[in-house]
Order: sequence, then C-alpha cells, then structure tokens
Amino acid sequence: MNILVVGVAGGTGSGKSTVVERVARALGPDRVALLQQDAYYRDGSHLPMEARAARNYDHPDAIDEELLAAHVHTLANGTPVDAPSYDFVTHTRGVATLRVEPRPCVVVEGILILASARVRGLLDLKIYVETDADIRFIRRLRRDIAQRGRSAESVMQQWEDTVRPMHLQFVEPSKRHADLIIPEGGHNERALEVLIARLRSDDEERGAGGQVRDVPLGPRLHSGG
Repeated sequence: MNILVVGVAGGTGSGKSTVVERVARALGPDRVALLQQDAYYRDGSHLPMEARAARNYDHPDAIDEELLAAHVHTLANGTPVDAPSYDFVTHTRGVATLRVEPRPCVVVEGILILASARVRGLLDLKIYVETDADIRFIRRLRRDIAQRGRSAESVMQQWEDTVRPMHLQFVEPSKRHADLIIPEGGHNERALEVLIARLRSDDEERGAGGQVRDVPLGPRLHSGG
C-alpha cells in the first residue's frame, strides 16, 4: 500500500479536529486512518490524584513520543496498530486500546506533532492550523467543562500556568516546519477546498500505484480578500 502520512498541528482549540473531519469526510472513512496525540499522554496512575492534576500536559515530555512515532511508522508501512486510550478525568491511560488499520492516508493530529522531530520526520505533509488566542481559549474552556469534568476556574488557571506559556514556547514556533498554514482553521473554506482537492488527487494517484511523497503546496493558504 502506498501511504501518505499527514500531520495536523496547531494550538489547542485552533480547529485541528474540524480540518481532520473535513478531510476524512471528503476522502471517505475507508481511505483515512487517524492517530490522535491526545491518546498518547503518559500514564499517571502511579501518582496521587493531586500530583496528576498538577502535571504540565502541554509540555512535550507529557507525550509518549516514542510510542506515537512507532505507531506512525508501523501504519506507514501498512501494518495495523493498537492505539492507547486516555482518561482526562483521572489522568490515566485506559486499559482499552483502539485497533487502527492502515489506510492510503494516515492523519496524525495534535498540538505538538510538529514540535517533535521524531514524529515530524515521518510526515509527508505537515499542516499547521492557526487561530487567534481568544477564540482558542473560549473553545478550550467550553470543551474542558463539557467533556473533561473541569471547572471554569481550573481551566483558566491551567491556561495561565501551562497552556499559554507552552504554546508560545513549543507550539507556535513549530509552525516554521509546516508545509502549509491554514488560518482560521475549519472556517477557512477556500483553504480546505484547495487542501481536499490536492489530497483527492494524491489519493487517486496512490490508487493507480503512483508514488506520492512530495506535496507541492504553498506555505500558507488564505481565505481570500
């Protein structure tokens, strides 16, 4: 199988998931495999709950980079992997795993994907989703309250203590490695149309047995105007 590996990075709440969903919908679920960096947080079950909650989950050290890179490499070589699961309420790795089958397009999504040299070296196409900080904060606040059992106060404290500083130190600088930058995330319809058209073309070439390793897209896609 001729596989294209795509990395989608960007700050928390930037719209990465929306971009990935649009790509998967356009190509079809049978053509796209997804690995989410959030599933690869290191297990905190050996720590007291207070210590788990205090960990810096926005630092690269919080990610099991070795396992993530190994799974990307395995999928890129046409072999399925059992991706881990992570419980954001208890800050522990789950017992259950998710079998991910190789597909013509493997998408790796997460805030630190492009900050990891090991993972970055496995990507054929590197995308950075860029959105204003105030919008990202509001999205993070809503998500963590609704999906991760956090209080508004704890979300704001975490944003100030780790999310914003780590974004400025690691996430934002990683966009220099991107092949293309999508401003406005999933709301940039023109950029998404161009990206999807290109991926569809590449998917057709791979289906015909062509070698698709170099994707000649420009460094930034704007919504026009």
